Amino acid sequence: MKISTKGRYGLRALVDMAANSGEEAVSLTLIAKRQNLSLNYLEQVFGILRKAGIVASVKGAGGGYRLAKDAAGITVKEILEALEGEFSIAGTAEGETEDAVGQAIRTLVWDEIDRRVNELLKEKTLAGLAKEYRIKQEQSVHMYYL
Repeated sequence: MKISTKGRYGLRALVDMAANSGEEAVSLTLIAKRQNLSLNYLEQVFGILRKAGIVASVKGAGGGYRLAKDAAGITVKEILEALEGEFSIAGTAEGETEDAVGQAIRTLVWDEIDRRVNELLKEKTLAGLAKEYRIKQEQSVHMYYL
């Protein structure tokens, strides 16, 4: 499975939001500018994230979006599944039947890859990504001025 632009942009925007806005609402315009992303595309992505309960929209002056729950409680798996669907490296086509070799490969390879990747995606949280992002930002600032 290759992560689409929707998944990459959505994850990037949510990390930016978690790192920079805390519990306050932030405009998509600001995120798009900071991350050099298409505002129109972000609006579509955030519509999906809102329906999935990952973000909440805030109306009125100072409105925008905020995380619907604490960043430590939002996993990368939850985000990517909302935007991309369930992860599977080798899905089966509708009506496809597997012979014994296909079943053996699926059990020992494809299913094991799926299990390990899903474990990793469940372990990684938005809070962890935001923390790492802030560390990398500080390192790049310090390296720039050396």
